[in-house]
Amino acid sequence: MKKFFRWGALFCGVVMTLCMGNVSRASALTIPEGIYAEQDSLAGMTQEEAEAMIREKVAQMGNGRVTLVAAGGHEITVTADALGISWANSDFVREAAALGTEGNVIQRYKTIKDLQFENKVYDIKLDFDVNAINELLVSECVKYDQKPVDATLTKVGDEFQITVGQVGYELDVESSIDVIYDYMENSWDGKDCRIALNVAEEHPRGTAAQLAEVRDLLGSFTTSYKTSNANRSGNVANGCSKINGTLLYPGEVFSATDTVSPFTAANGYAMAGAYLNGKVVDSMGGGICQVSSTLYNAVLLSELEVIERNPHSMSVTYVDLSADAAIAEGAGKDFRFVNNLEYPIYIEGITKDKKITFNIYGKEVRPENRKVRYESEMLEKIEPTVDLITADASKPLGYVSTEAAHIGYKARLWKIVTVDGKEVSREVVNNSKYTVSPRRAVVGVATDSAYKYEEIMAAIGTYDLEHVRVVIGLLQAQ
Repeated sequence: MKKFFRWGALFCGVVMTLCMGNVSRASALTIPEGIYAEQDSLAGMTQEEAEAMIREKVAQMGNGRVTLVAAGGHEITVTADALGISWANSDFVREAAALGTEGNVIQRYKTIKDLQFENKVYDIKLDFDVNAINELLVSECVKYDQKPVDATLTKVGDEFQITVGQVGYELDVESSIDVIYDYMENSWDGKDCRIALNVAEEHPRGTAAQLAEVRDLLGSFTTSYKTSNANRSGNVANGCSKINGTLLYPGEVFSATDTVSPFTAANGYAMAGAYLNGKVVDSMGGGICQVSSTLYNAVLLSELEVIERNPHSMSVTYVDLSADAAIAEGAGKDFRFVNNLEYPIYIEGITKDKKITFNIYGKEVRPENRKVRYESEMLEKIEPTVDLITADASKPLGYVSTEAAHIGYKARLWKIVTVDGKEVSREVVNNSKYTVSPRRAVVGVATDSAYKYEEIMAAIGTYDLEHVRVVIGLLQAQ
């Protein structure tokens, strides 16, 4: 009986306590004692007051300074606001306000009594805007990236000068977003901080020791342009200067067209003769193919790997058949080769006394008793059968302007290797076909005599320039 009254009294006390608490909370709607948002007590606050207090705290944290370390050690300092800071778990305030007000009488009483012995502490969780972080990195940090600068060689007189390279840096934006987000969400204490971004280093090609090996002359070739006019001579010299000083590392591809173009006056070129549709016409950069052809032969002697070579449409005079290499901007013709050696190569281009020379330097690893040479073989010669004669009524009878014929050829180039003067191998390097082009002439036919006009037109119809000349002589004598 005593036990019954004891439990009854306890139950009544609980009921009275909870009822009084409920009345108080119902009237004030405040959070009970013992509830904290991290180190800050929320006791006595309404839900709205607690939320406002925490939002103000997060706003103050947004003023915290965050220093990002980008490429090359460059530092960019921003506030946490720039990273899109926000409060991520605001729902806990509603939960805190509901403590001691939910469940049956015993459960509510137990919750209130527990808070008197042990505080309920909620963590304030932060979130950050990934898009804002990405925009910040792209706009403020990527600009400190730098491309690697390869070590280079410069030939001054008979000596080579080495310029050491520079390390390149590139910000990994994607992984750096993760680095910032993870640190700010999980490790940041609201104080000023410093975050090292993920920056990849790219080392330059070439070392001083490697470039010091580039001393041996691997191949040299010279052609003459002594019959060229000033414009063509200038084009040859200009194109040569753009190739001079080229350093190619192992595996690197050289493109003649990319190196010497564009063929414009602004790039140093002038109008000069070039092949077009079986004729010689003035074009910007005319003569540039002598540059690529001279280099082609130096490359062959150096035994570098040629990956693209095109013959001219008609034969040229400055190199043997099949020893030429035509290039044309925008026409799909290029001369390209790759440095297939284990060491870098250096290309020296020289123009002097209307001669162009290319010297290719590297590290010689071929045996001294092994020699290589190239021989051109003509397979077929195709002579033009007729002359292409055009009548010009604006020129007087007796006027003749001619353009030489071009013989057609089929040819191939052989590579011959000897050891101690004895031939050990012979292989075909290329096969070439050169179009035949007839001798062209423009003949004046203007005359007051119908008879003479008919005679000269009949002569032109024979497609024989020598016969035309004879007829012109007879008519002029009359």
